[in-house]
Amino acid sequence: MNGGEYAVVADIGGTNARFSRLHLETFEMDRVQVFACADYPTLTDVLEAYRDEQKVELEHVAIAIACPVDSDEINMTNHHWQFSIRGVRKSMGLKTFIVLNDFAAAAMSIVTCKPHELKQIGGGKIKPGAPKAVLGAGTGLGVGHLITLPDGQVMPLPGEGGHVDWAPTNEKEWAIHRFIHNRFGRVSAERVLSGPGLETIYLALADYHGKPVAPLSAAKIGQRAISGIDTLALETVNQFFASLGSFAGNLALNLNTYGGVYIAGGVVPKLMQLMATSNFRARFEHKGRFCKVAEAIPCFVITAEHAGLRGVGQYLKQSLQQSATKK
Repeated sequence: MNGGEYAVVADIGGTNARFSRLHLETFEMDRVQVFACADYPTLTDVLEAYRDEQKVELEHVAIAIACPVDSDEINMTNHHWQFSIRGVRKSMGLKTFIVLNDFAAAAMSIVTCKPHELKQIGGGKIKPGAPKAVLGAGTGLGVGHLITLPDGQVMPLPGEGGHVDWAPTNEKEWAIHRFIHNRFGRVSAERVLSGPGLETIYLALADYHGKPVAPLSAAKIGQRAISGIDTLALETVNQFFASLGSFAGNLALNLNTYGGVYIAGGVVPKLMQLMATSNFRARFEHKGRFCKVAEAIPCFVITAEHAGLRGVGQYLKQSLQQSATKK
């Protein structure tokens, strides 16, 4: 197979960079490989590593990356990689190099998901053609939307909604807010609704209860909460889901997302068994005079493997179709 028959797609977060080869005729993916971003000084280095280890040619490349994509200069939010889109294309001799925001890709992935890859958490039925929202907690907090155009094509609306102000709703949350403010200054949603946010909630709640504890990783907090051996860890996860519910409900109201609110990212799927007994859905629907609107909107957790890669592939597929139509 020559390079012109496939593309390479990547989903690059603050921690991991996932790569795959995408067949341009069938749009099937293979040769999936995950790299730790910290192991590579630059994006070019990890592209070369994938090329060399998988024995693929790099001609057509499309990547989703965890930061704003609004100019030629890319600066990752939660990692040190910086690059010029034109510079990478030229230095690596690429025929195509598409860069999009990671939650534009997450939004595009929704249309690739099969019913068994979406776990519904409350609400009614999807209204076809209605706007959709997607959010995901991982190294940071990503947010995006997806709208359907009159011709039936879909268009992602990336943004930086993870960096809006976090709004406490009760006395305990005000204590968490004060703790985070004292540590970081401004309190954004990402400071709470992310892997590092889970770690911060744990310390904030320990401070609230006057209980000295050592810091724990998000993975350890989740494990201890699920096992039931640590009541503070369980309280932390429950608080995380309560705040996530409020935030997701706000997204639902922003665009009346009767197409659903979709949760991606690495944190929530690992804690799914605690989500059902949390206040996630109650807080999602707790919207005062607009609670009926929120109650009708379904939420889904995306359980599909490599959803971000699929979203990049879907974006590339649609871009190629649009280019072919114009010719």
